[in-house]
Amino acid sequence: MIDITHGIPPQHVLQGALVLAKTLPYMPPGVHVAVVDPGVGSDRKPVALQGAEGRFYVGPDNGLLLVAADRLGGIEQAVEITSEEHMLTPVSRTFHGRDIFSPAAAHLALGVELAELGQSLDPEELRRLEVPEPQVGSSRIRATALYVDRFGNIQLNLTSGDLEQVGIVPGTKVELEVRFERYFAIAARTFAEVRPGDVVVYEDAYRAIALAINQGDAAHMLSARVGEEVLLWPA
Repeated sequence: MIDITHGIPPQHVLQGALVLAKTLPYMPPGVHVAVVDPGVGSDRKPVALQGAEGRFYVGPDNGLLLVAADRLGGIEQAVEITSEEHMLTPVSRTFHGRDIFSPAAAHLALGVELAELGQSLDPEELRRLEVPEPQVGSSRIRATALYVDRFGNIQLNLTSGDLEQVGIVPGTKVELEVRFERYFAIAARTFAEVRPGDVVVYEDAYRAIALAINQGDAAHMLSARVGEEVLLWPA
């Protein structure tokens, strides 16, 4: 068993979906359980999905699983988990992670066929999340903060290719606007290329563009939250 994280903030389904999508390529094929489930107890379905490479995904049908599954070859088969034989009963109205998702995953890991867990679903009817797309102009980028890690680094929905389109490369001085406040930053490859306390625009380990402060907390200083709009342009 490999525990990816318990650090997703409550109710942040998109953040959980993106962490899953960025992490699973480094994980061996197996049964992947994810639970960020603000709709527990509602009419949202508990689902188990079979994807490419022998991967299975178990969790709520709220889009949490689909960003990762779509990036790893898509869904071949889907079921709504309805079989009480494969649950812990009685099922709590508010703790499906314990009573539905974990038991279903354990049965799949033991070789139980997906179809035994419940009734078939059309994969096209599964709920998908809308991942924000950046707006890249000729000289300015409008981005969205997707994730804030425990160091206060802010991951944006950008790649290095997006920055290059407006002339931002390592060494470029960058102007930022967050919540109508403006800041200066430096585009760099590593934190060591800027002074302590400087804001840095860099490519993180998942090849996404992020904002950080060398030896500081960018999210706190910039008052930036997940979903916040961030404007960037060469200074």
